[in-house]
Amino acid sequence: MQEQHAGHDLLVVGSANADLVISVARRPAAGETVLGSDLAVHPGGKGGNQAVAAARLGARTALLARVGDDAHGRLLLDAQRRAGTDTAGVLVGGAPTGVALITVDPSGDNSIVVSPGANARLTPADVRAAEALVAGARVVSTQLEIPLETVTELVRTLPAGGRLVLNPSPPAPLPAEVLAVCDPLVVNEHEARFILGDGAGETPEEWARGLLALGPRSVVVTLGAAGALVAGPLDGVGVRVASPRVEAVDTTGAGDAFTAALAWRLGLGESLVEAARYAVRVGAAAVTRPGAQDSYPTAEEVAAR
Repeated sequence: MQEQHAGHDLLVVGSANADLVISVARRPAAGETVLGSDLAVHPGGKGGNQAVAAARLGARTALLARVGDDAHGRLLLDAQRRAGTDTAGVLVGGAPTGVALITVDPSGDNSIVVSPGANARLTPADVRAAEALVAGARVVSTQLEIPLETVTELVRTLPAGGRLVLNPSPPAPLPAEVLAVCDPLVVNEHEARFILGDGAGETPEEWARGLLALGPRSVVVTLGAAGALVAGPLDGVGVRVASPRVEAVDTTGAGDAFTAALAWRLGLGESLVEAARYAVRVGAAAVTRPGAQDSYPTAEEVAAR
């Protein structure tokens, strides 16, 4: 299949972190110490997660990222290669590999602190040097665990007609030139409220309407167990897409799996609603197993649900 198409179905430009995970009975309050489980180390980062999720589903996937020349960096590269990701765009060195410190409570909810490390050294020059990789991808997906100036350079490097999917996480003010090419902008409630500010409203439909007014070509609001809301020029105030009912074990990385699946299916020519219907099934499958990348389903597992 790789030989039939010179480029990739999906290029992910983003972060690669080592996730250091501890399960706790409850998350600590300020000044409080709680005991947790043994430390588990998993490959993660929003960029790394999206690339593995797409590759596991069968998408021809490439990753443009930066990791440290250290044990965590080797762990991340090994995980990408096992999933089938093209890692030619992964740069090594310049800083220690990024790390995420994650606590998971019994309900499956998590709290995360990220040390960006090498992710903060993925520069606009790195994007320009990877212009051929960007031009050869049907869809490019990115997030905000890398510098915003690098995301802005990615927008400028996109070829005419190129499609960008952006999950603004962690949320930050977005330049108009970035918003203008998002197709879609993918946000959860927290990200939607941050971007919209005090006048955000209370419903996903209001958030979608407010976000569309800022200039993106389309918007997807992820709603956890409730699925997603899709909004674009053809969808009016939005179309609700329901998620399968599942028993959540660990929500870490589920949004990344959703976004990767969405971006891949858009690249195959599906409509935003069709792609979201597939993506909610992928996200639902991901929460039923612990970890981020370890929890991601294959296409066969999604079809069997």
